[in-house]
Amino acid sequence: MTAPVPAPGAPYTYAQQYTSPIPVQNTTLAHALKSEWTKIRTVRSTVWTLSVMLVVVIGIGMLVTLAMTNSDYVGAPLLSGGLFGLMLGQLAVITLGVLVVTSEYSTGMIRTTFTACPSRSRVLTAKAIVFFGLSFVTTTAACGITALINSAALSDQKVPSSAYEDSVMRDSIEAGKVVAHGGQWLGATVGAGLFVALLGLLSLAIGTLLRHSAGAITAMMGVVLLPLILALFMFAESMHSLRDFLIKYSALNGLASMYRIPMDGGTSTGWPGLGLLAIITAIAMAGAYAVLAKRDV
Repeated sequence: MTAPVPAPGAPYTYAQQYTSPIPVQNTTLAHALKSEWTKIRTVRSTVWTLSVMLVVVIGIGMLVTLAMTNSDYVGAPLLSGGLFGLMLGQLAVITLGVLVVTSEYSTGMIRTTFTACPSRSRVLTAKAIVFFGLSFVTTTAACGITALINSAALSDQKVPSSAYEDSVMRDSIEAGKVVAHGGQWLGATVGAGLFVALLGLLSLAIGTLLRHSAGAITAMMGVVLLPLILALFMFAESMHSLRDFLIKYSALNGLASMYRIPMDGGTSTGWPGLGLLAIITAIAMAGAYAVLAKRDV
């Protein structure tokens, strides 16, 4: 477009009269979501990390199920075999949660992201929604497949009379057979998926706070593994109360409770632990929003 020529002596008003042929549209959260979805699905780290998670969860679950089929009575809830693969597979989701943020800081791409979307809170919200949705769907699908395999392979166990007095198996025996009720299916699939996805979201928050991949991943490994490891070495009787506390509130015990086999010997269904994890994650995300708004890139 050719700008009009101003009259001699008149002020130059080209900027005021020029109209861009490119339509101007206010950006929204939907645009940020589309951008983050494009980024997370096109990088190789996402594909490899989630592929490893699927292989580990389903593969180890099948191996555990195969080992259990060699016994007439396993003595554990029908769907509990899925826990062992998920205990390792969750580490892949945690790693991906950190990389969603820290990979952009390490490459400098975060400057381009904030230039395209100056609202930093919108960027973090979009990252959190896209990552949480992807990790939840993927993890739940893996847990669902493992649960179906366990149910098909182990539902014909012969239950001894002594099993009826076992508090762990009390709700898993019906008409002399090991069964899984609706609550157990929900916990071993949707509940486990939510638990791991929340751990991944917590990792995303820690990554935002630290902005360093190795540091954030190490911190999350400590959060997930350290409480239980420390508890295993607390032999002194004076430390038993602390040991029981660490086991009860460890992330691995929360995940095991979703499969109705809590490590502290209780009868928790895992949902209270999931609620506690959600609160901790919300606090960490609030801190991430505050730091992201104040700190320079």
